[in-house]
Amino acid sequence: MFKTTILFKANYHSKAHVVINQGGTSSGKTYAILQVLFCLACEQAGQVITVAGQDIPNLKAGALRDALNIWQTSPALQPHIKGYNKTDRVFEFHNSSVLEFKSYDNAQDAKSGKRDYLFVNEANGVSWAVYTELSLRTAKRIFIDYNPNIAFWVHEHLHNQPSVELIISDHRHNPFLDEDFRKKIESLKETDTELWKVYARGLTGRLSGLVFNNWFTCAEIPSEAKRIAYGLDFGFTNDETGLVEVFLHNGELWVNELIYQTGLTNQDIARQFTNLGVSKAVDIIADSAEPKSIEELRRQGWPVVAASKGADSIKNSIDILKRYRINVTQGSSNLRKELSRYLWKTDQTGKTINQPVDAWNHLIDPLRYVALKKLAKAVPGKLKSRLPWQNNAFNTVSEALKVL
Repeated sequence: MFKTTILFKANYHSKAHVVINQGGTSSGKTYAILQVLFCLACEQAGQVITVAGQDIPNLKAGALRDALNIWQTSPALQPHIKGYNKTDRVFEFHNSSVLEFKSYDNAQDAKSGKRDYLFVNEANGVSWAVYTELSLRTAKRIFIDYNPNIAFWVHEHLHNQPSVELIISDHRHNPFLDEDFRKKIESLKETDTELWKVYARGLTGRLSGLVFNNWFTCAEIPSEAKRIAYGLDFGFTNDETGLVEVFLHNGELWVNELIYQTGLTNQDIARQFTNLGVSKAVDIIADSAEPKSIEELRRQGWPVVAASKGADSIKNSIDILKRYRINVTQGSSNLRKELSRYLWKTDQTGKTINQPVDAWNHLIDPLRYVALKKLAKAVPGKLKSRLPWQNNAFNTVSEALKVL
């Protein structure tokens, strides 16, 4: 029925319930999935197939435009389609199947309607709550695609789960792409290796404007590393209480996440300290804005001390941390998430200013407290080169998945 690529075959023949298409620009992933959906609609009578996107303008400019192109340029497909309702954005088939293009404002909105197949287009623009409601009402198979500018809910909740298949693609999988455009994509490597990794190789990247680019994932803390302190940030209803333990070894920092949870009272925190085996031989450096909490924990025998704060404490602590290579354990998922999203503020022109956005910092703040209290006068070792699997350019998919 169509001229197809290897991505069409991979998606069409997949047996997984959820098929994730992570890809660079112009890999043809959206086009291939839409071809699959048209085939499924023709082959199986009475199917309801939903293509969901961030909003209608995005769908019109992307997936819907591709769908109309497939219909208009495929003589073998046209006899199967009864018509296209432009107002409702629905293709109607002679066998009573429908292919609809919709967006959902919130999770409640997504509860309406059931379907046989679902395609979440540019999924990083759709919330996890909306996806959850849509997936619960999808009977057969779910297709997802996105450019991996940064890790998001797909990486957090779906990767490596049962009945989930991950397909990573880039422009080299699209034989119909113009050669000049290929060269343009590859030329990103000369100016921005992070963008090249995302758009030329389809690998998960990091946001521009990140405060910390000197952190890496490690399997575990070396046994010979010395614990220098714990960092504690208080939270309760909306903000998480965060606790990290910080080690120093060979001039590098090694960090492990211990607590990231809302609703903890000071008694709860103390019990968690005990359950986690928190040592009383090193300081627990906590947010100085909570003197009452600090005193309550001290009276229970925990060596909690107030963090150093001042007019330039945030900037100074960031400057201290940027002197070090920071190794974060694989189990520290929330800390890695924060480090991947902790950004500098920008002015009205879009230029970054020397002040971070006050968000994604419930574990970064306690890390800063340790830096100011324990590392301000230390002289770090020279930043060592990255390990092979931590380079910006990955050689294999398995290498890339290690840092997701």
